[in-house]
Amino acid sequence: MITLIWIIIFTLIGSLVSVGAAGLFLLIPNRYHPRILPHGLSFAVGALLSVVFLDLLPDALRTAGGKHTQSLLATVLVGIIGFFLLEKFLLWRHCHAGDCIAHNKGRSHRSAGALIILGDAIHNFVDGILIAAAFLTDTHLGIITSIAVTAHEIPQEIGDFAILIESGYSRAKALSYNLMSSLSTLVGGVIAYFSLEHLHEMLPYILALAASSFLYVAVADLIPSLHQRTAIVKQSAFQQIGLITFSIFLVYWIHGQAEAFHNRQGAVEIRTTQPLESRPV
Repeated sequence: MITLIWIIIFTLIGSLVSVGAAGLFLLIPNRYHPRILPHGLSFAVGALLSVVFLDLLPDALRTAGGKHTQSLLATVLVGIIGFFLLEKFLLWRHCHAGDCIAHNKGRSHRSAGALIILGDAIHNFVDGILIAAAFLTDTHLGIITSIAVTAHEIPQEIGDFAILIESGYSRAKALSYNLMSSLSTLVGGVIAYFSLEHLHEMLPYILALAASSFLYVAVADLIPSLHQRTAIVKQSAFQQIGLITFSIFLVYWIHGQAEAFHNRQGAVEIRTTQPLESRPV
């Protein structure tokens, strides 16, 4: 039961800290949003793609093993097609509600906002499972993993806020939806505590599904939008490339630092728990 309390505390802390840090973006006055949001979208493209290819898919492949590579990639493919159909449904619903994107350019990314909330909820749910697994292994390892997950989430959450604001959500709704999706970390942690053995085999496929969501949003919605903005302001292409590159390296650096710190602490745990008679003299 004590382990469950640790899991609840640190999944809640991680959710609130990551959303709160990224939510500082919402303190910027509305009149500056038209100038800042295009940069936020560029940052989001790099953050989403780097999370997919440097974090989610490698973790899924490593967890499942080489013999499941094809089935995991098939899950990504099915996920992309599924999110395409979901977006078609969302656009169809907006059109029948008199809010079709063909007639309202300002709402052209509304469906992207809905998809990013769904994908973020899946991703955070998986983070909760990972945190719970670490705490069930060792409390010290659980705390380290929670810190790493929180640091990793901040740049992605910044990108998510930019996407939601661009999609037409108010600042209050963007904050509330992002907070609700972040709380899925707590749900994942609690469920994993009681049924980790059953979820372990599903975990790689949940990771693959989250990856397909982020990949679809970045490639199908955000990158075409950046191309349209470049057609209007030619010099913005260099700013877009710079911000995409920066966000990729930022996520890569944070992920590398967290992994290195995790490995160092793991080595310390092995040395300190090694029996005296087996330790080198």
